[in-house]
Amino acid sequence: MECNFTPDRVTLKDPWCLNALDKEADYLLSLENGRLLAGFYENAGRKTPFVRYGGWESHLIGGHTLGHYLSALSLAATNGGIAGEKREKLLKKLGACVAALKECQFENGFLWGAPIPRGDFPESQFDNVEKGKLDITTQAWVPWYTMHKLLAGLIDACTVGGIGDALGIASRLGDWVYARISRLNKRMRNKLLSVEYGGMNDCLYSLYALTGKTEHAEAAHFFDEEELFDGILSEGRDLLDGVHANTTIPKVLGALNRYLVMHGRTVGGQTIDAERYLHVAEAFFRIVTERHTYVTGGNSEWERFGKDYVLDAERTNCNCETCNVYNMLKLARRLFSITGDKRYTDYYDNAFTNSILSSQNAETGMTTYFQPMASGFFKVYSSPYDSFWCCTGSGMESLSKLGDSVVYLRAEEIAIEQYLSCAFENEDVSFTLSCDFPTHERGILRIKRAKSPLMFRLRIPDWADGEPAVGINGVRISPKTEEGHILFQAREGDVVLFAIPVSVTLKGLPDGGALAFRHGGVVLSADLGEDDMKETFTGVDVRIPERRGKMSDSVYFPDLAAVLEEPKKFLKREKDCYYLEGGDRRLRLVPHYQRNFGRYAIYLQLREGERGEEAVQRVPFDTVQCGYGQYESDELHALSECGSRAGTDGVSYRVAGQKGWFSYDLAVDPTKKNVLSFELSGAENGKTLQITAAGEIIHEETLFYHMGEKTYRKEVVLPPPVVAAARKKSANGREYSVVRVCFRGLNGRASARICGFLHIYTDEKI
Repeated sequence: MECNFTPDRVTLKDPWCLNALDKEADYLLSLENGRLLAGFYENAGRKTPFVRYGGWESHLIGGHTLGHYLSALSLAATNGGIAGEKREKLLKKLGACVAALKECQFENGFLWGAPIPRGDFPESQFDNVEKGKLDITTQAWVPWYTMHKLLAGLIDACTVGGIGDALGIASRLGDWVYARISRLNKRMRNKLLSVEYGGMNDCLYSLYALTGKTEHAEAAHFFDEEELFDGILSEGRDLLDGVHANTTIPKVLGALNRYLVMHGRTVGGQTIDAERYLHVAEAFFRIVTERHTYVTGGNSEWERFGKDYVLDAERTNCNCETCNVYNMLKLARRLFSITGDKRYTDYYDNAFTNSILSSQNAETGMTTYFQPMASGFFKVYSSPYDSFWCCTGSGMESLSKLGDSVVYLRAEEIAIEQYLSCAFENEDVSFTLSCDFPTHERGILRIKRAKSPLMFRLRIPDWADGEPAVGINGVRISPKTEEGHILFQAREGDVVLFAIPVSVTLKGLPDGGALAFRHGGVVLSADLGEDDMKETFTGVDVRIPERRGKMSDSVYFPDLAAVLEEPKKFLKREKDCYYLEGGDRRLRLVPHYQRNFGRYAIYLQLREGERGEEAVQRVPFDTVQCGYGQYESDELHALSECGSRAGTDGVSYRVAGQKGWFSYDLAVDPTKKNVLSFELSGAENGKTLQITAAGEIIHEETLFYHMGEKTYRKEVVLPPPVVAAARKKSANGREYSVVRVCFRGLNGRASARICGFLHIYTDEKI
């Protein structure tokens, strides 16, 4: 199956999607080209009256937004659901951006928009990555990630937006990439690949498909991590434990693109067999969706995968990075186009509705970074002109291409894979689709024009409660069922009425008793009040909900078995919301994608009998992600170190070398018991560790662990005098009580690695 048509062939009619498109188009039009391009002009030595935007655009990752912006402008300018006059303005902005980049391109093809630290030069971040200099504030953040976004944006400007000059710019930039990486030895390559580089393989394969330059294909293959792909093909237990999710998904997208572009192609006299890379993508998709995915289609906790099937235990205020879903949807869409397997469009439809539509505030148009899965938190959105997170950029794209995966074409077949009201038109056929699942169980397909009889394939959704029924021109038919689709033939003038039974279902988690309600394909979330909805910061300027609300997510039922057997009897629909009844309390639920404001619970603790003592989910008071610069060099935690190094070898970590050390400010609650929780590697027996807090030794050990886990946790109570010595610190616009916690080895030796996350807990029950 292929979506072999331009986006303007589909015109969405769904009111929620039209609003989302309109809000996104307005946001794109509100951004100033000059401010997004300011860094490119500065680095090229050209004068500009514009000043770069704040937030991430003022950090060493600056310029990544422009790449997303080029893609979003291209998608929005060709989206039939956006009004014609807005599309013209968007296309004009796209052309102006590409023209400006052409002016700013260096003679060697290089383009760069990030700030340049004093005394450095435009390519210095790339040098620093190769040297292992990774301080994200002064040396290098993720320059190859930023380069991926820029290259991908230029390719979209050409292939989707129709801006011819964009291909020439992208080709020269691809030449620069090839020249840069060709000189690297194996050690330097490994250093480069250890730092997030987005989907450089993905965009370079796409560039090669356009230019035919062998150098671009070779550059793409440089970024293919064969050892990672081998691991994925093994589908081993806990393969992704501790792995940064959005670093990894684009690598697999690149693997799949190698299959799409290179398989069967003859290059240098050799025919390439790239089937292995299709199998990598298929295996990875299975691993993520079966072992690491929540009911919304989102995944990860604090940007990382956890252990297989451990999801309930990792529900926090920082689940489900929106970029992850953006990339997983790309993967699902491509896999369906190749295989026709509906498991991919089942996933796509679910994640599209419950994660992507859910990520946008329908009133303001702003988007989320995280979507908490722990009950009692709320959605936090970007600000228009001073956030520019990675998820701001991917959000621009996701919300500009709505409708691009409703219809797939193959020869004389038309597959309907999403049930969104829309109109479709190309040279051969024109039809409209009208539906409103799950509010109503019927849809109407009207064939307005067709040169010849057409075979339609309608996906039988994974949420369907039974076989669909189909009638053509008032006569019921018995359509063929094949590979999860119903097939029927229709002609010009036919009116097809189809019904898909909808039910209420409960979805659980493999490691806990929490349950989520779905009505058809729509995830519901319960209202848990609006008290004390304060925000705080994590990482670099990323806003998150500070603490959970007071309202419980537990509901007690006299007969829980009855709820589990037939949940629709206990969930009553009233207009646009639902009420959970029959328990010890009445809860209001709404479609989660329609929730803009307020604390919520997607997962509810349904218990039997009378109300008893409720278990309180353990949520960290403070968290640092060791070895991942965004979360350890932020204003609050303020990493300080001497002779330490960071790594991402399967899991992020930081380790002190001989006579070295590293330390963080950790927030504590002076009124409570505070516990430091840290993670160690099971492979490091014999290594030593000393931890001091406020200058006092609180822990010393020589590691000895034999339980077989790759990593394991230890906890140390901070002594009351240490907590009492906490100092006041202002960061992110608020005041904290912090204790400086330092890690080193014993007697001047190298330390054990501190892996993953450091936590401070203030739970009295610990």
